[in-house]
Amino acid sequence: MTLAGVVRGLSGFGSGLIIAPVAAALYDPVTAVAMLVVIDSLPTLPVTLPVVKLARWREVLPVLAGMALLVPLGVYILKHTDAMILRWIICIAILICVTILWSGWRYRGSRGLPISFAIGGLSGLLSGIAALPGPPVVIYWMASSLPSGIIRANLLTLFLFSEIFSAANLWAAGLFNRERLLLGLVLTPLYALSVYLGERLYGAASEAAYRRLALTLVAAAALLALPVTDILLGILFRTTGNVP
Repeated sequence: MTLAGVVRGLSGFGSGLIIAPVAAALYDPVTAVAMLVVIDSLPTLPVTLPVVKLARWREVLPVLAGMALLVPLGVYILKHTDAMILRWIICIAILICVTILWSGWRYRGSRGLPISFAIGGLSGLLSGIAALPGPPVVIYWMASSLPSGIIRANLLTLFLFSEIFSAANLWAAGLFNRERLLLGLVLTPLYALSVYLGERLYGAASEAAYRRLALTLVAAAALLALPVTDILLGILFRTTGNVP
């Protein structure tokens, strides 16, 4: 949780990519999504609001429109899909994102309204399924020629609205309950402090260092949370005699 918050404050993304697979494995995907919506809303406002004015709205608005359209479909999938399948979806989506970003691949195609809207739709779908709007739009914007400060502002602004969309749709679908809300509220102070620390550290190292740190932590979380890891650990513990 602490590392996820620091990464979010530093780079503008990454916390959900780290927390979602781990929380889905520890609890269940619905609890992970509800928890993320709670902890990633108010605590990020002090980091987000100052940079909203830096966001390029001509880049943000088409993505935001696509996102708003498909968040409800993502929440529907979350509500009606088996938890194990959802864990695979979450972890594989994250690992694909990390692989693309780490490879240095750059999107060279069109950046007009249709592609921006489509990227937003895919982000909205992942936001509803796993509270992960980041992967498509991170790949799209980080592969652009935009300055890192603008990318960070765009991402933080977009994620602020994503939390609003997700919270409204989760509530409408009846997926918030007292236990999930309390879990998020209990973890919020630690997460808020971590985001603040990351924001204070921003500028202390190079952009490349931020990128390597974020991608390493994200990949590690996704790999550890893969359902196959449960099987491997079970075999290991049985072999060593640590479980009956």
